[in-house]
Amino acid sequence: MDKQLKLLAIAKQIEKCQLCIKDKIGKAVPGEGNSDAEIVFIGEAPGKTESLTGRPFIGRSGKLLRKLIEQAGIDEESVYITSPVKYLPKYITPKPQDIAHGRIHLNAQLDVISPKIIVMLGNVAAFALLNEKIMTSKRHGEIVKRDERHYFITVHPAAALRFTKMREILLSDFKKLKKIVKLYN
Repeated sequence: MDKQLKLLAIAKQIEKCQLCIKDKIGKAVPGEGNSDAEIVFIGEAPGKTESLTGRPFIGRSGKLLRKLIEQAGIDEESVYITSPVKYLPKYITPKPQDIAHGRIHLNAQLDVISPKIIVMLGNVAAFALLNEKIMTSKRHGEIVKRDERHYFITVHPAAALRFTKMREILLSDFKKLKKIVKLYN
């Protein structure tokens, strides 16, 4: 089975998963992009716009993310974008149990894609992938190597829309990411 079919099978599991949908609303947002992506961007959970369409990062923070991907010289068609929590939580911020369960599907997706760099957008993504609380505002711009994977830490685009300081951090981190991407190619 090729990678795209494996990702579709995981998406079908997510849509049928009773734990994924518990206390959530809207459509499943399993993720989208290139199944051979060298870079995967991971957020937190779908927002309202995403939960209506089933597509990740298409609201305000998504527009910012996609603009930054382009400015970093990365072809959006070459990346994969997803989150650990695949449905919009009724209570907005995912709970630890949501993240822990979402980690199962997320790791399955990453195992299929096998990216060179995983960009963790915010604290929830970092917790989902590294299973530890990381203050991304303090450790942003770092690369963590674990389990033969390279994780790049940065803040979530939604935080950058709310706070000028976070926007400056995100812009700076994407400049750094642009250099890192060149090193990995």
